[in-house]
Parts: sequence; C-alpha cells; structure tokens
Amino acid sequence: MTAQDWSIQEIARLAGTTSRTLRHYDGIGLLPPTRIASNGYRHYDETALVRLQRILLLRELGLGLPQIAEVVETDPRPRPGGPADATALERHLVQLRAEQDRLARQIASVEHTINALREGEELMPENMFDGFDHTQYKEEVETRWGEKAYADSDRWWRGLGKDGQDAWKATVAELNASWIALAEAGADPASAEAQDVARRHVGWLTGIPGTPASDERGDRKGYVIGLGEMYVADPRFGANYATSADRATAASGGTAGTAGAEFVRDALRIYAEANL
Repeated sequence: MTAQDWSIQEIARLAGTTSRTLRHYDGIGLLPPTRIASNGYRHYDETALVRLQRILLLRELGLGLPQIAEVVETDPRPRPGGPADATALERHLVQLRAEQDRLARQIASVEHTINALREGEELMPENMFDGFDHTQYKEEVETRWGEKAYADSDRWWRGLGKDGQDAWKATVAELNASWIALAEAGADPASAEAQDVARRHVGWLTGIPGTPASDERGDRKGYVIGLGEMYVADPRFGANYATSADRATAASGGTAGTAGAEFVRDALRIYAEANL
C-alpha cells in the first residue's frame, strides 16, 4: 500500500501559503519534499505536513527561518511523525494559548472602551490597556540587537522632531507602495525595477542609527537577508507589503497572505548577495 501524499499546489492551498514559499523552504533545506514526481512536481507526505504545521506555527510566533530551522532540527525525533513531534506541538500549543489569552484580553479591553464611548460612560484607564504591551518593540530590539541599538535608534527618532518624523514616514509609505505595485504586477524579484527598490530600501535602513545596517563593520548582508525573512514570518511587518490578494484572503476569514512580503524578501536577498 502506497502512503498518501499531496502535491505542492494542494499543500499550498490547504496551508494558506504559496508554492513559491514551499519551494523556498525546500531551497534552504527547511522542508524538502517527500518525493519529486516525473513531471517535476514536489509531493509531501504526512510527516512533511506535520513539519510544515510546526514551521507555520513558529512563524506565527515571530521566529525567523534560521531560528525555526534550529528548533525543528534539534528536537529529538525517534521516528518521523512519532511522539517527539507530538511533544513539540504541545509546546507550541502552550505558546499559542498564551497568545490567544492576550488577544482575548485586548478584544475585551477595546469592546469595553467602545461600549463606554457609546453609552457616555466614564472611561476606566485600568480597563483600557489590559493585554497591551507597550514595551514589546523595545524588548524585541534589545533582544535581537542589544540595548545600545534601541537607545541609539530611540534617540535618533526623538531628535527628528515632528517634521522629520513625518518625512521619514512618507519615505516608508513610498517604499511600501513601490514594493506592492511591483508584486501585484508580477515583477521578477531580480528585475532592474525590483532591485532599484531594494537598493533604496537598504539605503533607507542604513540611515537608521542602531540597526546593524547602519554599522559598516557589521554583517549588513546577513541583517538584510534576515530582515526579509522576518517580513514574511512576522505578520506585523508583512502587513506593510500586503498585496490586494493578500488582503482579500485576510478579509475572507483566512490567514493573511504573504505574497507581497515574499516578493520583498526575495528581492532583498538577491540585492544583498550581489552588493553587500
């Protein structure tokens, strides 16, 4: 009896991702196909599906692909699809439930504010911010790049003043719009147009004190490539590059698409490998 497997197109549809993403996972050794058919299509069996589920869960938790690879490769695996996989998924479930609880508290907090405003009731600050962590980005930057990185970038941002901050936001909006337009037009990430936007994107990054991109002695290439991976892995950042198709997927109740972020990731990787 032949074990069941699924084509790359079927898995992409079922997982709410894209064939390009699955091919990328294969290319970096994160999710190789179980077999490749005579027509060249990749196929995945149940063990691969479990691995993909773990990858997507870790992405939702904010891990980049290098960190995900470390997690899935260092877990003990006495046999494919066996108890070790179940144990690993149980750990992810604990994290997901914690995130679910945080989001439920945020929803309740916002609902409380809406009801109070509509009923003309007094707002209660102690109820308005339950579930919100206003230091999450500070802690995230310090964890990834150190306390000095956060202090330098924070000092730079405050020093810009309102006009400078508005100009910086306009630059970001223009970059995002350029990325989305190219992605929606089906441009090749290696095209001259995409690489020009990648060049401007990297130039923008190098102008932000505290980031690894601003340090000529640092690993700019690794930073830019890793940042591109984070755009795909972290919905908070990937939303900046969401195409109309990505937004339609989210509006229909599905997982937000990442086609736009994937395009940015691929273009930045090509630029970094050629120029940094």
